[in-house]
Amino acid sequence: MRRALLLGSTGQLGTSLLRARWPQGWEPVVAPLDVYDMALPERLEGQVAEARPDAVLNAAAYTAVDKAESEPELAERINAAAPAALARVAAKLCIPLLHVSTDYVFDGELEGREYKEDDPVAPLSVYGRTKESGERAVRTAPKHFIIRTSWVYSATGANFLKTMLRLGRDRAELRVVSDQLGRPTEAFELARVMLSLLSFAKDDAYGTYHYAGGKALSWHAFAEAIFACAARHGYRAPRVVPIATHEYPTAAVRPKNSRLDGSKLLARFGIKQHDFDGPLERCVTELLKEQS
Repeated sequence: MRRALLLGSTGQLGTSLLRARWPQGWEPVVAPLDVYDMALPERLEGQVAEARPDAVLNAAAYTAVDKAESEPELAERINAAAPAALARVAAKLCIPLLHVSTDYVFDGELEGREYKEDDPVAPLSVYGRTKESGERAVRTAPKHFIIRTSWVYSATGANFLKTMLRLGRDRAELRVVSDQLGRPTEAFELARVMLSLLSFAKDDAYGTYHYAGGKALSWHAFAEAIFACAARHGYRAPRVVPIATHEYPTAAVRPKNSRLDGSKLLARFGIKQHDFDGPLERCVTELLKEQS
């Protein structure tokens, strides 16, 4: 069996990777956070080299977008310096490195279409800038996959879906931004794509790819879809009021257009963007069962 070292196994994507079916001949090896500390990138290269895996999957990141504005050094270590260390050791061991990035590497000003992999990057936030730096570092490894994704949610971890259901229990009305567009991506479906790419690992397949959910909508529309799904399970949904970005100020600036074009992934590997309704129903059902 070939061994894939998994960093970030306790996050929503890492948890999904451990639950997913792995390609034949591969098995995950969990890199414990208390040992493989992404905030201490100077240790990572030696630790991974000693483990001698056959691939590295980096599902770890500093994802507190607003908090990163006041912790830029920590975000830089986790999102840029740590991937650089992983890229160096992956190059030395001549093994594939799979790394997850974000729609926040773009400024969101593109009009009339979705972002393609070769569109110019122009991050607006510390989070976006550190993730873009991480991408550049990962590309120094000859065998690399960078998977940009957006608006990840699941029944575990911290995410928009869980926040909406939690707030909706206590409030009759929620105000949600309606002028930012993206593609909500269910973590388990993203995990499946990462593992599919692991099975495709070969010299002419490596590169940067976009993968996100199969439906583009605003945060407001996403919230309405969440509550419509929850209402079918007896959840008393609040009223969801659309607001503009300037009515909900945040420390970090968000891109207005976060839509990612997944046509390259489809053309190269036959991987389609996943359905919107099915994964959302699955996550909402799981969360409401846990809360009942």
